[in-house]
Amino acid sequence: MRARWRRVLLLCLVGAWAVVAWRQAVKPLPPGTHVSSPACSAPAGSLAFIADITAADAWGHSVTSHGIFDAVLAVVRGAQRFIVLDYGAFGAAEPGAAPERRIAGELTDALLARRRAQPALAVLFITDPATERYGTLRSPELQLLRASGVEVVTTDLSRLRDSNPLYSSLWRLGLRWWAGAAGPLGVSARRLNFQANDRQLVLADDGRGGLTAVIGSAAPQDAQSGWSNVAARVGGRALESLLASELAVARFSGWRGEQAAFAASGAAAAARADCTEPAPGGARARAAEAADTAAAAAGAPEPGARVQVLTEGATRAQLLERLDATAAGESIDAALFRLADRAVVEALLAAARRGVGVRLILDPNEGTSSGGTAGLPNQAVASELAARSGGAVRVRWYRTHGERFHGALVVVWGAQRAWLTLGSAQLTRRSLDDYNLEANVALELPRSAPLAQQVLDYFDTLWSNRAALGIEYTADFAAFANPAQSDYWLYRLMEGTGFAPF
Repeated sequence: MRARWRRVLLLCLVGAWAVVAWRQAVKPLPPGTHVSSPACSAPAGSLAFIADITAADAWGHSVTSHGIFDAVLAVVRGAQRFIVLDYGAFGAAEPGAAPERRIAGELTDALLARRRAQPALAVLFITDPATERYGTLRSPELQLLRASGVEVVTTDLSRLRDSNPLYSSLWRLGLRWWAGAAGPLGVSARRLNFQANDRQLVLADDGRGGLTAVIGSAAPQDAQSGWSNVAARVGGRALESLLASELAVARFSGWRGEQAAFAASGAAAAARADCTEPAPGGARARAAEAADTAAAAAGAPEPGARVQVLTEGATRAQLLERLDATAAGESIDAALFRLADRAVVEALLAAARRGVGVRLILDPNEGTSSGGTAGLPNQAVASELAARSGGAVRVRWYRTHGERFHGALVVVWGAQRAWLTLGSAQLTRRSLDDYNLEANVALELPRSAPLAQQVLDYFDTLWSNRAALGIEYTADFAAFANPAQSDYWLYRLMEGTGFAPF
């Protein structure tokens, strides 16, 4: 009898675990997530591509070209009414460390100075709970900001779907009550949920009735200040959707501030009503050509440039649509820290079979500091792509020297037009399948536009090692090729079950 009751109890526990795992993996998304804004025209002066590049010369000395946080600081210093920041990682270097740049302190100082110069300025800073170790310590920088009147909001990750349901269901059923938040066990147990707010952006009024933002893959964390990243400075009405998304995230995370202080200016909306919902296939191409013609007639220096904000799974939907629409003679270039999503992998292979040129620059994911098992996922995925495509998918590895090649850039281009997306979303299940909070911007513009040329020149410079003598940005595929089936199936298992830190 006792054994039967033990079996019944065990079955009940397993059933509860399965129900919680299923429910938390498919529950409705919270407000402000999976955003796909209208595609809006933007003045040429409001758009810029920014790349942080770190390499080493022939003697091993670091060679850097960084500008992303200079653009971030410019947005902060130009704001008149409000600033919204959403950074998943933020913090100063450990005592005794010598980071490439003390960007956390610079950003803190800029925000404090702007608050002193504009006392009525509303500032909202959203961050991931890992910034303050899930409540076990206080960030000195965030404490200074709080004291100055900046509203600091820690994202409520429990509102997100569980990317690791096998573990997270146990956490929700009882482990969180036992482990708690205090102490290293609680922090480690929380991290195994593999949930994160990974957005990396600053958004503010531009002082002229419009909105401006810097959206990219770079975080204001001193320990990451030497990493290679990409970002875009954008403006225009598409940012209204991003502003609404950020305020919604703050709301479901417990923020009770005055939302009217962060309202987008009505002047910008009245002045420009040229936003359209994206049209599929040929209709999209015809609309883009019509926009080019109209913009050229008006004398715009960047004819036909259109901006769209994408968050979470909306990035995946747009990316797959663009990849699937490519034809022979067109090209796909991508510079990535991580590539793992199976739908993206299959879309790249299908494009290569259609005669599309596919080039990938990947971080080799070497060492535990890459945030996962050494070499995974990129080495396994790259080897699969090369083998299954017969070499049609070409891969080069970024030569890292302790730092990370942390970009998240995909460019789809042909003879006439280019489409690109960049931001925080890496091409992994967690980033693209509505688990992490991510923010990307997509730009569509003529292939001949200066911005498109700048992005393609950036990629070609890294691909072809166009640098001063002794500097090599990238290495041949053979340098980190890994055909081991054990690593490949380990990656597939981790990606498929969600028990993966990538």
